[in-house]
Amino acid sequence: MVEIRRLVYHGEDALQPHEGILETITHNPTTNVYATSGDWVHAIELRGANRLLFISGTMGLRPDFTAPPTLEEQLVCVWDNLRAILASAGMTTANLVRLTSYLRDASYADANAAARLAALGSHRIPTTAIVVQTLSEDWLIELEAIAAD
Repeated sequence: MVEIRRLVYHGEDALQPHEGILETITHNPTTNVYATSGDWVHAIELRGANRLLFISGTMGLRPDFTAPPTLEEQLVCVWDNLRAILASAGMTTANLVRLTSYLRDASYADANAAARLAALGSHRIPTTAIVVQTLSEDWLIELEAIAAD
């Protein structure tokens, strides 16, 4: 299945369908490859992107660099942090075209997916989750992303 959207950035609220700047083509084949679960896609092709934003690994830390004690709190922090970084570039989560999650424990996968779906709404992007040993055992989640407009 291929979905084509033409988008142009209209402020902080969202990308709105429009004949214009950014064309995204979702590649989500259903033959000769395993199916996605519906909450992510195999690939997104970008055409006409003016800017690409590569976002460094962003953790679920408070502004004072402390980690909340629970995964749920860190998931709130990491998405707040990601939104702040996107906003600094005049973008929103609607601009995300790729996301990699680094989880300290495999048991965090469902909560991580739920937080991603809540943050992205109906916007589906390629995503990968990897279980890693973080630099500090207090750091439970880290997100790395690419955004475009």
